[in-house]
Amino acid sequence: MPWSAMANPERPMTVRRPAVQAPAARAAQRLQRRRHWMQAGFFAFFVLAPALNLLRFDLNETQLWVLGMRWSLGIDAFTAGQISAPQVALNFVLRALLPAVVLVGGFLWVAWRYGRLWCGWLCPHFSAVEVVNDLLHRACARFSLWDRHATPRSDRPAQKRWWPLFALSCLLLGFTWAVTILSYLLPPSEIWGNLLNGTPTPNQAKFLAIATTVFTLEFAFARHLFCRFGCAVGLFQSLAWMANPRGMVVAFSRDRARDCRGCETVKSPSGAACDNACPMRLHPRNIKRMMFSCVQCGRCLAECEVSQKPGAPLLHWEQGAAAEAETQRQRREDQG
Repeated sequence: MPWSAMANPERPMTVRRPAVQAPAARAAQRLQRRRHWMQAGFFAFFVLAPALNLLRFDLNETQLWVLGMRWSLGIDAFTAGQISAPQVALNFVLRALLPAVVLVGGFLWVAWRYGRLWCGWLCPHFSAVEVVNDLLHRACARFSLWDRHATPRSDRPAQKRWWPLFALSCLLLGFTWAVTILSYLLPPSEIWGNLLNGTPTPNQAKFLAIATTVFTLEFAFARHLFCRFGCAVGLFQSLAWMANPRGMVVAFSRDRARDCRGCETVKSPSGAACDNACPMRLHPRNIKRMMFSCVQCGRCLAECEVSQKPGAPLLHWEQGAAAEAETQRQRREDQG
């Protein structure tokens, strides 16, 4: 008998199920593996794009690089008399206005329909947040330094030896962010060459010192706060998603809410598995308005799939008419 049931006889004893128990559970875990691979790939792109001239703006030359090519509106050629004013106007439409409309419009359309998919599946900052969360949990059984209560895992007791690695990871990530951002603005060969030779310019050294300090503190103390309210990209995604009642949501089968009692998994022996799994520190069974910063990572769904009866999770993604019905039901509950 689990110790939790012995400590509280009125609480129904829950039999912990193995982590892999049904095809649906295995599919949920495969989905998470695919998400992690996508995050790793985009993180590599984020770091290497300036060095490969895939995307950067060189302040020295006031030149935008895209996919290894110089991206120009032809203003220099116009001032030199090589092209006419109509050609400059056409360049502006085709090379500036149209790409901006397509990229921004497509990005907001995805957010309007699916929510903060960018954050949960591609954003390099959020992938770093998940890594830091895991290291902190290994050190103190908390996912944030501001958590009031610990969320221990039966297969992974908290160990103080992880504290140095947590602190080092925050510092390394902060330094990586500072160097990468600077390499988007100045020639990467110059930045990395100066760092390897220990001869950064005074301005470069100041920027790196200040940016590294700010990002290190953010990763250590305010990473969730930044993702929720400080990131403009995430905020606009959330606003677009909230405006669409048919957008994809994590729906909760409230007619089976009693099955949540005594929810336990091998990973999370105390509390709700879905709450403990959310890297944004949200409560997935809550209404959409309270899930404003949900990143659609699906970790709560995977944990629910494992902790409930095979093939009968209480959490699932819904969109379209089903999502609108869920939104309307939540609105009636608010008004009632």
